[in-house]
Amino acid sequence: MPLGDWIQTADWKAEKHAPVVDCPDEVVVDTPFTINVSVGKEIAHPNTTEHHVSWIDVFFKPDGVKFAHHVGRFEFKAHGESVKGANQGPAYTHPNVTFSMQVNGAGTLTALALCNIHGLWESSKTIQVSL
Repeated sequence: MPLGDWIQTADWKAEKHAPVVDCPDEVVVDTPFTINVSVGKEIAHPNTTEHHVSWIDVFFKPDGVKFAHHVGRFEFKAHGESVKGANQGPAYTHPNVTFSMQVNGAGTLTALALCNIHGLWESSKTIQVSL
């Protein structure tokens, strides 16, 4: 089965698993801009030992190009695990990442997030460039 068959999409305003890509709609060519990707923006995603987001991957596909570029992987490793038991740990990471990048042409940013129970979720945002 192709990987694309496993990926789910939904409106992030109604679905807590869909990643949200927040960045400007238009950026200046070759100038760094800030991107925030989160899971659970409108409806909080659980962050427990039993149910959590493990990672977010971000890709950029330039317009007119066949292949996407892997921008980064952001892993979330602490979900309340402890020798005392589940959800007794001292640290919990939340599926929210902010980073900067620059592009030299328009394209699409795509975020892919993995929920340990509900699988792979994807969303995208198109960005334009100005000189």
